[in-house]
Amino acid sequence: MSLTATLCQRNWIKGLGHVVVAVAVCSLLAACSSNSRSTTTVVDRNASQKPAVTSGQYVVRPGDTLYSIAFRYGWDWKALAARNNISAPYTIRPGQAIRFDGGSSVAPSVAKNTTPVAPVIVNKPTSTPATASKPTTPVTATPAQPPASSGTPAVAGGAPGGWIWPTNGTLIGRFASNGSLNKGIDIAGQLGQPVLAASSGTVVYAGSGLRGYGELVIIKHSDTYVSAYGHNRRLLVREGQQVKVGQNIAEMGSTGTDRVKLHFEIRRQGKPVDPLQYLPSR
Repeated sequence: MSLTATLCQRNWIKGLGHVVVAVAVCSLLAACSSNSRSTTTVVDRNASQKPAVTSGQYVVRPGDTLYSIAFRYGWDWKALAARNNISAPYTIRPGQAIRFDGGSSVAPSVAKNTTPVAPVIVNKPTSTPATASKPTTPVTATPAQPPASSGTPAVAGGAPGGWIWPTNGTLIGRFASNGSLNKGIDIAGQLGQPVLAASSGTVVYAGSGLRGYGELVIIKHSDTYVSAYGHNRRLLVREGQQVKVGQNIAEMGSTGTDRVKLHFEIRRQGKPVDPLQYLPSR
């Protein structure tokens, strides 16, 4: 074979090798691009989810209260009562349909796909709440600067607006207002350590019926504000009980989650707000 032919053959093989490498690289980039688009789609879908349900209905189960249903579906309890023509003393019964789309509350015997059951009062506030149509005066809370970093220790203490930290520990999760992300803050601590009422009020829910919260306590502080304390090991209060700010209401635990922590929320007229804007800075 001539020298010229040998050189041409080598160049051809070298060029073929570059083509193979180029094809492999393009295939890898295409796969990465596909994975990236798929991940982005999932995140965007979650972010677009709205906490408030405005269609359909919910059939009351034993242990439900008007407050727990409103909390679960992102409603203000007064507005949900008005939507379903439920008046004081705000009694609901197993089998009753609570509508979110403007319809009327359905009696247990009429509720679709529900076996009629004997009426049982599962929600009777100790004090008569304000009428749903009556304008409420928002409770003024003095905003506080959030801790400098997610590892800042959270220490129980008084606040000018009446709120205190619900437990001691390290802040490991922050509030996120978009979609289905964190609706409160998470504080790490030791199994069994005290969980305190962040402000005075009435316990309107104490149980484990809300998926994802474990053993949960909800306290109504006014017609505007409620607070929630999730993942407890043991609850020390009952529904209808009056509690004072700083009172021990539960023991920290890991029910409904993968580690020992307190999940704490503040909701204003049914909507989650950033607790760090109400708690004292540390």
